[in-house]
Amino acid sequence: MARLLLGLLGGVALWLAFPGYDVWWLAPVGCAALALATAGARPWVGAAAGLLLGLTWFAPMFTWASTYAGAPAWLAMSLLSALYPAALGALLSVVQRAGAVRPVVGAGAWVLMEWARSVTPFGGFPWARLGFSQADSPMLGAASVVAVTGLGFLVALVGGLLALSVQQTRAREDRGWPRALAGLGGSVVLILVPAAVPRPVSGETLTVAAVQGDIPEGYDRTLSADPGTMLARYTGRTEDLAARVRSGAVPAPDLVLWPEGATDLDPLDPEVGPVAEARIRAATDAVDAPVVLGGLSRRGGTGAAANMVFSYLPDQGLDQTYRKVYLAPFGEVMPLRPLVRHLSPWVDRIEDLVPGERPGVMPVPVPAQEDGPVALGLAVCFEVAVDRAVRDLVSGGAELLVVPTSNAWFGRGDQSVQHLAISRVRAVEYGRSVAHVSNVGVSALIAPDGTVADRTAPYTRATMLAGLPRRTAPTLSLSTGPWVVPVAAVIVTLAGLKTVRPRRPRATRAR
Repeated sequence: MARLLLGLLGGVALWLAFPGYDVWWLAPVGCAALALATAGARPWVGAAAGLLLGLTWFAPMFTWASTYAGAPAWLAMSLLSALYPAALGALLSVVQRAGAVRPVVGAGAWVLMEWARSVTPFGGFPWARLGFSQADSPMLGAASVVAVTGLGFLVALVGGLLALSVQQTRAREDRGWPRALAGLGGSVVLILVPAAVPRPVSGETLTVAAVQGDIPEGYDRTLSADPGTMLARYTGRTEDLAARVRSGAVPAPDLVLWPEGATDLDPLDPEVGPVAEARIRAATDAVDAPVVLGGLSRRGGTGAAANMVFSYLPDQGLDQTYRKVYLAPFGEVMPLRPLVRHLSPWVDRIEDLVPGERPGVMPVPVPAQEDGPVALGLAVCFEVAVDRAVRDLVSGGAELLVVPTSNAWFGRGDQSVQHLAISRVRAVEYGRSVAHVSNVGVSALIAPDGTVADRTAPYTRATMLAGLPRRTAPTLSLSTGPWVVPVAAVIVTLAGLKTVRPRRPRATRAR
């Protein structure tokens, strides 16, 4: 019973560690609780403790998923996500069956669990990973050295050391207390040392304007507005920005960003495209700066739509496009549609979108910039949570990361601040400024050190304006990040083999 209670309390601690509550230091505490619950336990007990941890972690954290999809979909999502910590609990029980907490092996097991949840099923759901809870933690600097995956390893390792300290304080040997203090000291060192990792912010400053249009009064989400309503909000607000620039109230932007779904008229559609084109070009010419925006498009045909980003240049019009590569399962593609239809009436309102084929590195000419076109790295909505998606952008030359998103589907829960925290962690991981632009908020302009230069309130109309450095220097995480999971797999595999290896008789060992 005590083990199950530890699992439950560990899940609560992990839930409170994430944005909405932001008690970052509870993430290691949650990991410590599971380590203690599984040390010396049978695998089924460990699995039960892990399942309770997952349910009390994910169910309250994912309540925003029920806003439109309904309670059955939210509960199914929470239960499916909780199966991964259940498997983790069983694995920890195997590698800790001797009864002693094994911090390094346990941290490796956490890495493998989070990797599995990020890639399975149907492409995975890499939300709520340990590293994404650390946007305000001293440990955040480690992301630039060992990537988000390695930061998660570090959080779990701190938790393992805390658990070992607790375990040693209960030991009867005289050496118990010194070992407990050593484990506690190691935890403190691992928390504080990453704070000394440099976070460079040098680079040519790019004046970025980001527009948050909010959804019209009386509507629940952007897709329910009359076609053209959202586009009018963004063109009007951009023209207002242009007027303020002409009056000298604000500096002229080098780049203007609108979020995902900012145009609800397809610029490439033969019928409504000319109207959308004229409105966007008028706003672009008025502000005299490139405008980058998102919207659904069938690319001039009648087939399946794509989630796209368009760039418009003053006096030229449409310049480039990007089609989102990593589509969100159950949001932009619907696996198991006949089965899922029984969970939510919204299923058949979701169209299967067509994925893109290349990373979203988009060079945008900015005349005022001495270093030539700015290479934008486009991570549309949930793409910013996908390791490979962001790594491909930075390795492809992205100097500034742009996260156009909507968030209108998730109501007033904590989804938007959880999303923003992911962008802040990515900024430090790759040493890049991030423009996180949402229809309904929270939007923010983020410096490469993870600090927020400007931020909006949710469900408001706002225009942010700030100088962000454009950078090309790589962080170490670009090289180390892909190796964290394989190294974790080796650690856990060796530990597992040592654990299950049959013990030789005592007489044989003596000989």
